[in-house]
Amino acid sequence: MVENYVHILSLVGGRYFILAGLAFLVFYIIFRKQTTLKKIQAKFPKNSDYLREVGYSLITLVIFAAVPILLLKTPIQPYTLFYTDISQHGIPYFIVAFVLMIFIHDTYFYWMHRLMHHPKLFKILHLVHHKSTNPSPWAAYAFHPLEAVIEAGIFPVFLFIMPIHTIHLGIFFLFMIIYNVYGHLGYELYPKGFSKHPIGKWINTSVNHNQHHQYFKGNYGLYFLIWDRLMGTIRSDYDARFEEVKG
Repeated sequence: MVENYVHILSLVGGRYFILAGLAFLVFYIIFRKQTTLKKIQAKFPKNSDYLREVGYSLITLVIFAAVPILLLKTPIQPYTLFYTDISQHGIPYFIVAFVLMIFIHDTYFYWMHRLMHHPKLFKILHLVHHKSTNPSPWAAYAFHPLEAVIEAGIFPVFLFIMPIHTIHLGIFFLFMIIYNVYGHLGYELYPKGFSKHPIGKWINTSVNHNQHHQYFKGNYGLYFLIWDRLMGTIRSDYDARFEEVKG
C-alpha cells in the first residue's frame, strides 16, 4: 500500500509541478515583459505569495494521493463502481463517461464553492485559497487541508454513482489540473469576444476566475458558467473586463 501511495503521490505531484511550472516559466519568467501579452491584473504576485501557494499545494497533494488508496486499495473497493475491463460497459459508455464526469464535477464544485463562501465557513475552509487575490499557476492546488478534503470528495462521488475505469480517472484528473492551472494563470488564452460567443458564454475563463479571486464574490464555476448564469451569480462586469483584457 505504501508503494501504491508513493506512486500516486508522484503522479499527482508530477502533474502539478510540471504543468504549473511550465505555465509559470512561460508567462511569469520568459514572457514577463512581453507587451503583447496582457496580464489580467497588471502587477505580479510577490515571491512570498508563490511560496505560500506551493506550500499549501504540497499539503493538498498529500491529501489527494491518499483518497484513491483509501477507496481502491482497501475493503471499500468492492462497494464502488470501479471497473478495469472496458468491454464490461462498452466503448460508447467509456467515451460518454468523460463528458458526464466533467458536468458532474462542475456541478459539485459550484455548489461546494458557494457553500464555502458562507460567512460561517469561509475563514475556516476557503480563506487560504483566497489569500491569492492575484493568483499564479501555483495557486491551482493551494487549499486549506480541510478544503482539500472537500475538493477530493469528487473522487468518491464518481466511484459511487457511475462506473469508472482506471483510464477515466487518469485522463479526467489530468484535464482537471490543466484547467485549474489555466484558471489561475493570470493571463487569458481564449480570443477576444469569447465571453459573448454563443458557446463561449457558457465556458469558464481565466478572466472570470481571476475576478473571483480579486473580488471574492460571484463567478463560482469551474469548467462552465452554466450554474453561474442560471443562478445569477456571474459578475455583471465580466464581459466588459474580458474585452478590456483582450483589447
